[in-house]
Amino acid sequence: MRVLFAHGFEGGPDGSKPTYMRDVLGWDVTSPVMSDLGWSIEDQTEVLLKLIDNGEYDLVIGSSMGGLAAANASGMREDLAFKMVLIAPAFGLYNSWENLTEEELDSWREEGIRRYSGFELEIDLGWDFMEAARRMSWPEIKHRTTIIHGSKDDVVPLEVSQRVSEGSDLVDLVVIDDGHRMKECLSQLADIASSLMSC
Repeated sequence: MRVLFAHGFEGGPDGSKPTYMRDVLGWDVTSPVMSDLGWSIEDQTEVLLKLIDNGEYDLVIGSSMGGLAAANASGMREDLAFKMVLIAPAFGLYNSWENLTEEELDSWREEGIRRYSGFELEIDLGWDFMEAARRMSWPEIKHRTTIIHGSKDDVVPLEVSQRVSEGSDLVDLVVIDDGHRMKECLSQLADIASSLMSC
């Protein structure tokens, strides 16, 4: 199985998910540094498009913001043959980013820069991050896709994946008992991918 994996905002190319796919499932995994061209969803989608345009993949898997990047790439490469698994994808990014208030968003827009302090990451994000998020938070998926989302996700609401799956005949939703880190999905990946590839 040739897999292109897109990690989340604070993830990395050697995180637990791609490592599991390589070491346990034996998949051939390409896992780029998603921030290679920048931090916005537009930048990260471009990272995937460059790989998709120059390689052949059976499956594109994206986690959180990487899932949103994969969904955007799908909409831009409808003619290419691959399927997708999106793990807690960050649809609605513009409206859910750090649960910012209107006042905080106005301040960011006026100042042009906002400090992001996460689990392991501290960076300054320009307002262009949100401009890209506004344009690319709800892409139209053009490939057969399974979304896996945790019922206890407190970062990306389950409702956004429900909205996407209900609005597309190409998308199925699997809800599991998990939070945003989605560790519990790993043991289900092989079965989900097998079902998806047989569609």
